[in-house]
Amino acid sequence: MKRSLFTLIIIIVATYATSSASADKITPVQAKDHVGKHATVCGVVASANFAARSRRQPTFLNLDKPSPDHIFTAVIWIEDRPKFGKPETLKGRRVCVSGLVEDYRGKPQIVLQDAEQLRPE
Repeated sequence: MKRSLFTLIIIIVATYATSSASADKITPVQAKDHVGKHATVCGVVASANFAARSRRQPTFLNLDKPSPDHIFTAVIWIEDRPKFGKPETLKGRRVCVSGLVEDYRGKPQIVLQDAEQLRPE
């Protein structure tokens, strides 16, 4: 009896995790409505820039619209950049980024710290 109940609980949890993960997939335009929440934002890398001369040397991946008209940005700080190789080579590719959606100067962004947060779609 206990084994059957445990199996049922595992199935329910796995089903819920799978359905909530896909429910959280949003577009870059929708990201502004998800600030403060964890989400997966999917779009085409419209511009990619490694700001080597800026403080903390960020890499910016702007999805769907390039800078300066960007609508969503994934940010990789220099200390985490080795985990991503050369992320600016993703320009033109469709990707999904996952994490906490934050507001930076009125625009949504996700800071990427782990390669698991960035996936091709």
